[in-house]
Amino acid sequence: MTSPFPLVSLGDLAWDVLAKPDTLLLSGGDTTGRLELSGGGSAANLAVWAARLGTPTTFVGKVGRDRFGELATAELQAEGVRTALTRSDGHPTGVILALIDHRGQRAMLTSQGADWELRPEELPREVLGQAGHLHLTAWSLFRDPPRAAALEAARLAKEGGATLSLDPGSFQMIQQLGREQFLGIVDAIPFDVIFPNDDEALAMSGEKDHGAALSWLRQRYPRALVVLKMDAEGALIEGPGTPRVQVDATRDTLMDATGAGDAFGGAFLSQWLRTRDAKRAAEVAVQVGGWVVSRFGARPPGDEVLRKRLAAQGLDLAGVWA
Repeated sequence: MTSPFPLVSLGDLAWDVLAKPDTLLLSGGDTTGRLELSGGGSAANLAVWAARLGTPTTFVGKVGRDRFGELATAELQAEGVRTALTRSDGHPTGVILALIDHRGQRAMLTSQGADWELRPEELPREVLGQAGHLHLTAWSLFRDPPRAAALEAARLAKEGGATLSLDPGSFQMIQQLGREQFLGIVDAIPFDVIFPNDDEALAMSGEKDHGAALSWLRQRYPRALVVLKMDAEGALIEGPGTPRVQVDATRDTLMDATGAGDAFGGAFLSQWLRTRDAKRAAEVAVQVGGWVVSRFGARPPGDEVLRKRLAAQGLDLAGVWA
């Protein structure tokens, strides 16, 4: 029986402030640069990209009853993402400041807004119980709330027969929480796919290179497909029934890395949920991720360049994008 909710992404929905200065920021100084305001949050970004690639997607989370919450929600819905949101009178919508340096690498400052206050009793139990797949990010695990809500969501989805995926979220937050405490939380989630980037894989494993980190993750989570995102080196994947294989990155010039991992994850899940072919899914995902890093923001509007790339991968998105 086909699930009425093929992909559900739960977690952080915030308002992004992207800032890329033209010169170094100096204390007390002024400079010019590029600024952009848009909806953001890792789980929300992934939902957008899965929907853009044709997968019916639902976002579950919490926002403030404020203007930022209205704008962030409207952007999701405009992308075709269904929303199952709790609105808070007591907490504002979260805001994320992304400072992007001249190389395109970003440093994030995240306020703890309403998305950090989601509680188990606020979950849309029917949606989760009928999900085909549930995606979580570790931003829902680093503190409680919303940790109890994320763990309950995982339980409800698994009981309903869903598969699960997890993005470890932030190497710095893993370090701040403590590696062993973080691993103890992650061990309680029966995920089928995990999407660490290089830094997160090293922080979780304690290893010094990505090959050893992948081996450690496979040993600790033998039932899970590990999809290791390695930026300019592409992706390294291995899992049950999937021998280790590296998928090369594109040759795009890095402008802004914000949201590229989320775009990769959304594209990957969109293909993997259809085919269960991890290599094929990664080949599509690196094309999307490479296109995103060569543009500004986590959700730049699709263009003819991206359409042609995806068409070359066998994806016909006519009727999906306006």
